[in-house]
This record gives sequence, C-alpha cells and structure tokens, in this order.
Amino acid sequence: MSTTKGITKRNEDYAAWYQDLVKKADLAENSAVRGCMVIKPYGYAIWEKMRDALDRMFKDTGHTNAYFPLFIPKSYLSKEASHVEGFAKECAVVTHYRLKNAPDGNGVVVDPEAKLEEELIVRPTSETVIWSTYRNWIQSYRDLPLLINQWANVVRWEMRTRLFLRTAEFLWQEGHTAHATAEEAIEETLQMLEIYAEFAEKYMALPVIKGVKTPNERFAGAVDTYCIEALMQDGKALQAGTSHFLGQNFAKAFDVKFTGKDGKEEYVWGTSWGVSTRLMGALIMAHSDDDGLVLPPKLAPIQVVIVPIFKGEEGLQKISQVVNSKIIPELRQAGLTVKYDNRDTERPGFKFAEWELKGVPVRLAIGERDLQNQTVEIARRDTKEKSTVPMENIARIIKNLLDEIQKNIFQKALEFRQKHTTRVDTWKEFEEILLQKGGFVEAHWDGTTQTEEIIKEKTKATIRCIPLQNPQEKGKCILTGKPSSQRVLFAVAY
Repeated sequence: MSTTKGITKRNEDYAAWYQDLVKKADLAENSAVRGCMVIKPYGYAIWEKMRDALDRMFKDTGHTNAYFPLFIPKSYLSKEASHVEGFAKECAVVTHYRLKNAPDGNGVVVDPEAKLEEELIVRPTSETVIWSTYRNWIQSYRDLPLLINQWANVVRWEMRTRLFLRTAEFLWQEGHTAHATAEEAIEETLQMLEIYAEFAEKYMALPVIKGVKTPNERFAGAVDTYCIEALMQDGKALQAGTSHFLGQNFAKAFDVKFTGKDGKEEYVWGTSWGVSTRLMGALIMAHSDDDGLVLPPKLAPIQVVIVPIFKGEEGLQKISQVVNSKIIPELRQAGLTVKYDNRDTERPGFKFAEWELKGVPVRLAIGERDLQNQTVEIARRDTKEKSTVPMENIARIIKNLLDEIQKNIFQKALEFRQKHTTRVDTWKEFEEILLQKGGFVEAHWDGTTQTEEIIKEKTKATIRCIPLQNPQEKGKCILTGKPSSQRVLFAVAY
C-alpha cells in the first residue's frame, strides 16, 4: 500500500493531483478496456454509502426500483428526434450476435452470418426503452402516478476520459415517472431536485446551487432541465445532478396514453432524473488535500480507525484486549464503522499516513500508557487536530466529533464557494475573473443561444444555470450590451 508520497500538490497540477489521489487511495484504476475503469473495493464502498442513502430518500418519497434492458433497439432512439440527436455521437452499437473461429486458426472473428436484423444500442440512458414499456403498464388514471427508479450502468462513448468524472461506462441511477397532469410532473421534477440538493449538502457536505438550464444546455428530449451545480477547489464547476421535465414528448413518441376520470384519453406527462459515479469525483475534488482524501463521516466506509502503539507481542495483547472488549463494541453499538489496525508488519507512522490518505475522519491511537491512564488520543482528519480524551463515554465523544467534522467540511466548502463567486458587469471584468480567479461568475446575459455560444467559444465558460428564485434585476448583457432582466451563473466546467 502506497502512502501519501508521490501525490502531486494541488497548486502544482490539479489534474495530476486528482488522478494520483484516486489511484493511491485505492478508489479506482484504468481498466484493460479503453475508456473504462475498475472501481476498487474502497471506492465502491463509498459509492455504496451514496447509493444506500439516495435509495432510502427515493423510497421515502414513494418510488420503487425496477430494472430494464441494457440493449435498446436502434429504432427506439429515432422516435424522439431531439433525443437521438443529443446522444447519436455517444452510442455504442451491437451489430452481430455470434463469433466463430478465425479461418487461419488465430483467435476468433465476428461471424458475418450472424448480423442482427436491427442493431442494438448499449443504453446511454433509458428513456426510450422505459417509455416503450410504460405503454403496456398505463391504461387508466388509476395506474398513475408511476414512480420508478433504476440502478444501472450506462455507456456513452468517450475519447478523453478521467476516472469517475468521464468514462465510457459508468454507474448511476435514473428515475422515470409518469403523471396525469403537467403540474404533477413539474412538482415531481422539482421534488427530485430538492432530494439531490439535500443529499449533496447533508451527506456529501457539498454546497450546491439549484437552477434551471438554458435551452442550449437542456437534456435532449426535455422541456426543462433542472440541476444542482457545485464548485471544485480548482475553481471549475461540476454538474452534480439533473432532473428533467419531459412534458409529453416521450409519451407521444411511444403512444403512452391514459383514460382520465372523465373518460377522455390523454397522453401522460413524464420526468426523468439521475446522478452518477461522477459524484465520487465531486466528493474527492471538493474536500481533499495534499495528504489525501477528506471524507465526510456520513459517507466514509470507515469512520474510526484505531492504531495501537506497542512494544512487543505482550504490549499488543494488552491493548487489543481493551480495544476488542470495550472500545470497539461501544463504537459499533453507537452505529459507527470501526477498523482496528493491529498489523505488526507496519509501524504506526506508516499506518497514520495510510489512513490519512484514505480520508478516515477520526483516528484513535492507544499505547500502554493510555491503558494506565484510561485515555486515548484522537486525531481528526479535517483539521488534523489532536486531543487526549478519557476512554469513558468514548462513543458519545466520537459521535459528537463526527457531527462536528461533517459540519466543518461543509462550512469550509461553502466559504470557498462564497469567496470564489463574483459579480461582474463588464466583459473586461468577466474575462479577468475567469482568467485570474475562476469560480462562479454572476453576470447579465441577453437570453440568446447565439450570445451563449460566443461566450463559450471566447472563454470556455458556460451558463451553468439560471438560479431558482433568481431576483429580477435590470442590466445589460456583458457581451452584447442588450437588455437583461436577471443575472445567470457562468463558470468553466468539467
């Protein structure tokens, strides 16, 4: 196991720091399949904590899980014009269903006789296959609302990949719901946006801005796309989740109708919403430092690690007896996840560096003198502060400390975002801020896609969102000088 040695410093090369950290903290690695990743056990354990928390939140709001096919007939994608246009360049296509031995005896080749009558698309997202299924599930208003979520993998062909942030295959959840009215569907879209924001802030300790996307940034096939946007430590934005009001677009494309209470037949109204393993990238980039991961306690696979400081086998046995009979049972009874690192093959200093690298929120060190004094040394990962506390009531002390760490990590990220959010009124200010400081820039925009695209071409900055409850404020577009009624949020983004 490698320690923090070899991690590039953030201020030297942020991208290299990120890649180093993902690999050295044992989160993920590049796979033999180009563009794909292997999520290692420690990384997957963090994802499981995310998944489990979100799954509870979905079920608490009436959603149930289902599973739909990985393969989508090509004709399905062509049923919704803007949808196919949005995903066409990212699709992986299955054309044959069989291999055969090569004529020269060297390996296998695709059997030309096994060509599929219709090509299959490896799902980039599941709207089409799910709405084709909903046609069979929905006949009456009694079948609505239909609130379904799917945990799955998707494939979007990527040429330039980065672990967790952009890979050809990734894990996610995608919710797909059907409703009797537009009002109900919009209410669902906004409810799921709130759930994503609550998860980001309460579990990930990640402050986010809720907003609606411009038409240019909208999901292909949606009427409106809502999002949560977060700021990373390099001043770039990251879209952390999206919720889409689909209107009746997919219902019309797949002929999904219901008979209302009045006996009239109408098309249903739809939504879709999702977050992915990209949240792992957000978690790493928002909080971690030059020594390794900094994990919010609510998502840490190991919340407390205990390191014995001993001389000889007898000393280890004395410490282990107290740790295993008293401390660990108390911590576990309090609902905490604990690791006792009693390896005799590594020195305490190595273990300290290793668990610091892995972002464990609290470390306990116990030596033979601590046994005599009935104390333990506590070190917290976020501030690296150390203190000596009594063994008595250790579970209560650590639970309170973990709550404090969770709040502190969020507060630190919030203060960073506030410090790196700037209001500008001129094009010169806009360019200077993006070049020198980065972060979120609040500026007026004339509302046209043409201006939005020119700004992106000149600066690489995009409109991340139009914040919800955005105050009306008369001004002039920073680029064209045309009238504007509100500021929007710009940033260079991942």
